[in-house]
Amino acid sequence: MFFDLAEIAPANYAKLLNTTVVPRPIAWLVTKSASGELNAAPFSYFNVFSTNPPIVGIGIGSREGAREGAQSKDSSANILATRQFVVNLVSYDMRHMMNICAADYAAGINEIEKAGLATVDSVRVDVPRIAESPAALECAFHDSIDLGNDRHIITGRVLAVHVRDDAVIDKDKLYIDTPKLDLIGRLHGRGWYARLSDLFEMPRVSVEDVEEQAKQR
Repeated sequence: MFFDLAEIAPANYAKLLNTTVVPRPIAWLVTKSASGELNAAPFSYFNVFSTNPPIVGIGIGSREGAREGAQSKDSSANILATRQFVVNLVSYDMRHMMNICAADYAAGINEIEKAGLATVDSVRVDVPRIAESPAALECAFHDSIDLGNDRHIITGRVLAVHVRDDAVIDKDKLYIDTPKLDLIGRLHGRGWYARLSDLFEMPRVSVEDVEEQAKQR
């Protein structure tokens, strides 16, 4: 089935993109306003864009029907004002707390406190991380693309990474036990998620391997 976006109302783009581009990792952003107020909000338009330099990107948009000043706007405004933020990754056992932070609280309300979470001071930025998160990235603002309609793609340079001790196999070799992080990702609809528990390994192949396999068919 062919879908031409030129013939589809923009309000319906998400129905196709959110149900086909899955799973999407979740950036549980902690930001701080210029006056020092903390904000926490999850975003699933997120990923690592580059490793050298180490760059992550987050798509931050105003939610349809959300109040003026909702978390998405708070997050982007805070990042643009202070030029720093922390990306916290979401484990399965933190799913309900993350969901609380996605609620439409009024500006100035600390979602971290509402979710019953604790924070820990960061090392390289003046924004705390969520203590319960199994992994967190301290980031400095890199760039912003204004997409219009209060939507931005914000990129940040990763300055430091925190990983829960029991998920570190070898600190010197930077070996991380990814399955132990038990991270979740966003799927389709308004409430579907995936858990990183059904894994399979498939080593990369060389051109020579592919050609040899073709001869044997």
